[in-house]
Amino acid sequence: MNQSLIGKSALVTGAGTGIGKGIACELAKRGAKVAVHYNSSDAGAKDTMQRIEALGGRSMIVQADVADREQIVRMVDRAAAELGGIDILVNNAALQLNLDWFDYTEELYDRVMNINLKGYWQCMQAVIPYMKQRNFGRIINVSSVHGKRPTDFDAVYCMSKGGIKMLGRESAVELARYGITVNTIAPGAIDVGKFKASHRNPSRKKFPLGRVGLPSDVASLACYLASDETSFMTGSTIRLDGASMLL
Repeated sequence: MNQSLIGKSALVTGAGTGIGKGIACELAKRGAKVAVHYNSSDAGAKDTMQRIEALGGRSMIVQADVADREQIVRMVDRAAAELGGIDILVNNAALQLNLDWFDYTEELYDRVMNINLKGYWQCMQAVIPYMKQRNFGRIINVSSVHGKRPTDFDAVYCMSKGGIKMLGRESAVELARYGITVNTIAPGAIDVGKFKASHRNPSRKKFPLGRVGLPSDVASLACYLASDETSFMTGSTIRLDGASMLL
């Protein structure tokens, strides 16, 4: 298996916390140079960079509001200049407000969509020119099982996650000619440090493997999608939920 990422440059959005932190560290562990993006979690981004340095990896920190095109372009250009291009984009930064249907205002709706869906699209637009130069690129979009399975909370978040799946499918077709693959990860419940201890080993009636996911689970899959092992995989959405959605 050739899952080494030595010589590759990656940008991971939302890498100061949770899933993004896990992905950034694992990419670095496998040899990639990593641009660690954050919007407001400055301390978290610094912690991610310190973890990468402890692994002997190379990283940098970039700040941007991914709802703002100018900030995205500035972030991508800076990362590409310092890391020598961008081979891998992991779109992960997202906003989940957990609001009921009638609690959303138009402003809150726009904020969620501008980060979770428009932000992904605009980050892709910004990195694609660098990927086209090399006729190579790996774009990995982090969605959610909530993009497929209805819930009784946060319809807008679920809408944005469903849109990410279609963004990946359509983009895979259009970008294939440039050697760029686009795949989507749809995690289920992931322990990013917010669960109560009692929820970390849930009933097998809801989680057949007897546990929720970890950032490292998502990170391993992201690294696989970023590797040469998946050169023929594009337009796919991989559910990573321990079979919980089957119950």
